[in-house]
Amino acid sequence: MASRDDKIRFDARGRDLDEAVEVMRAGYNGRDFHVAPTEVPFSFRHTIVGDGAMTLRSTSFMGRVDGQAAADDEHVVHWLLDGRSRVDNGRDEVEGAPGRPILFPQGREFEFSTEDVNQSLLHLSKSVVDEVAAERHGIMPGSIRFDHAAPVSAAAVQAWHATVRLIGRTYLGSGEPSDLMRTEMARLAASALLDTFAHTSTPMPAALLAPRNASLRLAVEYMHASAHLPITASDIAQEAGLTPRGLQQAFSRHLDTTPTAYLREIRLERVHHALRAATPESTTVADVARHWAFAHLGRFSAAYQQRFGEYPRETLHRG
Repeated sequence: MASRDDKIRFDARGRDLDEAVEVMRAGYNGRDFHVAPTEVPFSFRHTIVGDGAMTLRSTSFMGRVDGQAAADDEHVVHWLLDGRSRVDNGRDEVEGAPGRPILFPQGREFEFSTEDVNQSLLHLSKSVVDEVAAERHGIMPGSIRFDHAAPVSAAAVQAWHATVRLIGRTYLGSGEPSDLMRTEMARLAASALLDTFAHTSTPMPAALLAPRNASLRLAVEYMHASAHLPITASDIAQEAGLTPRGLQQAFSRHLDTTPTAYLREIRLERVHHALRAATPESTTVADVARHWAFAHLGRFSAAYQQRFGEYPRETLHRG
């Protein structure tokens, strides 16, 4: 789970355009920002309060901004108070409306535009959402895929804002919330995210839900959480409290595979999703493969073709 040790409080404001652009670029992994004046005199303010698991943010930016951004390891929801915004321009565009919560697209860079905006945002660590979703629905960690373009019902909007108001009172009240309260607020936000936005996920195999297979479940959860790292079967066994031989036997008996093959399948699925969401202009097959710990591109390409019936470059160009 994301750390809550680093408390975050940040407040930047002023009329310096270069400073404003740099603050926004740093906060949202942005690039190619183009700013144009409007009839409103330029000013900006960007505030953040929270920790490594969740932050509440408020942004005021008087001017028109076009650019690219990415959410990376967080789920980011924003909603307008005033102004105009559009997210994922040219693809699955979502037009902002006052009070309407909008989720940033996941796992890829996207284009956006804003004009004279006052907006609120909630940033939530993906690890928190994975944990809550696994508890609620018994799904595989890291398998949640949100549809940012799906309509959000009026009831869901109302419930979302009620949750955010509660979180806001906790974080912005007179006293500093305890670590336990911060944990509960982040989990509450994760539940609200799952209830508000349409999503799909992969169910956890029944064998992993049996109490007697708790060690195997720990191994699988660790593999999903660390699939982007160069982990070994010994690392997995140690994390699960098993011997390497015991790990091999558990995978063979309950999942009819080996730990190495299971980890490769996780990584192939992650690459497949990333390539479908990306464009040739924003990434390369090699970059995505390396991110998911595939060191030998030739063997990776062959395994990918066998698994999905097409080569990775075909998926990328079709995405």
